[in-house]
Amino acid sequence: MGRLIYLMNVSLDGYIETTDHSPDWAKVDDEIHGWFNDELRETEALLYGRRLYEVMAAYWPTAESDPGATAVMLDFARIWNPKPKLVFSRSLERADGNARLVRAESDEDFARVKAEFDGELEVGGPTLAAEFIRRGLVDEYRLVVHPVILGAGTPFFPRMGRPLALRLTETRTFASGVVYLGYAAT
Repeated sequence: MGRLIYLMNVSLDGYIETTDHSPDWAKVDDEIHGWFNDELRETEALLYGRRLYEVMAAYWPTAESDPGATAVMLDFARIWNPKPKLVFSRSLERADGNARLVRAESDEDFARVKAEFDGELEVGGPTLAAEFIRRGLVDEYRLVVHPVILGAGTPFFPRMGRPLALRLTETRTFASGVVYLGYAAT
């Protein structure tokens, strides 16, 4: 059974995007982007909600034709493009490239996705992650915390009816002041 990892950039006050759904507040320099590349190399498959999939699919399949793409961005594209992607959506008609649609509704549907793989699965997008979190299926939380306070927006964690105990597994401080925090579910 795969290990499910929830990894995203997050503001110091716990948001992954602003109220207008912008992620532009996160300053991902080459050091941080390289770290994300290394994380992605270890990932067997990517699980996306519709919105995050559309954002990623709008750029990364054609990144190599972007004259402004940096070496670290091109490395990310070369890693990302062949990775299997499972897109959870009720509204999309199709997913392109190395992606397939998943229509999960029940606890068993979500658990089945995790059981389909042996390695690390990365879930991206807070709405989709919330479905896995509420079902107790997330094995590890990886927060890349930026030194900015948004004040409002989309939270990294969903509202929960109970506390969720975690154990710190790893930390790293980047030159920019961004801090990575890795937590395992207990």
